Amino acid sequence: MYDNTFPNKRFKHTVEFLKQHVDTSQSILDLGVENPLSEILKSNGYSVENTSGIDLDVNTSEIENSKNEVVTAFEIFEHLLSPFTVLKSIKANKLVASIPMRLWFSSAYRSKTDMRDRHYHEFEDWQFDWLLEKAGWKIIATEKWTNPTKKIGIRPILRWFKPRYYIVYAERVSNSKS
Repeated sequence: MYDNTFPNKRFKHTVEFLKQHVDTSQSILDLGVENPLSEILKSNGYSVENTSGIDLDVNTSEIENSKNEVVTAFEIFEHLLSPFTVLKSIKANKLVASIPMRLWFSSAYRSKTDMRDRHYHEFEDWQFDWLLEKAGWKIIATEKWTNPTKKIGIRPILRWFKPRYYIVYAERVSNSKS
């Protein structure tokens, strides 16, 4: 997944945002398999459990059965066909989630070799906010950042100015499954 590049800037922003909103004493269920960011969170004192890699569009049992106090989802929801269902299945009262934002000058990401490494959704911030609110979450804090590259061209120049990542801290408004 990170063969040619390692997203140091994204990981740094993510950890800093998490530290502002989640205490290390709170247990975390991180949606997605264990990855370098999971290890970074653990090295920063967080207790992190990851989902096993099951298809969360089809099976949310690991989320529903979790006793963790916080759920994190870092660049996961854009891969799901039905992120609404996953958001509704969360029992924890706190959520920290980030997405790569839709870039009007670039088509949706699609790996040709890994069926699970594709973006079904390319969210704008207002769309992600709406999804969270409709699923019963109240947004408490948000942040955006750019992801410039050292390449030459129109798109790389735009990446210096157009925010690429959006992160949200939200709290459960209602545990109802309606």
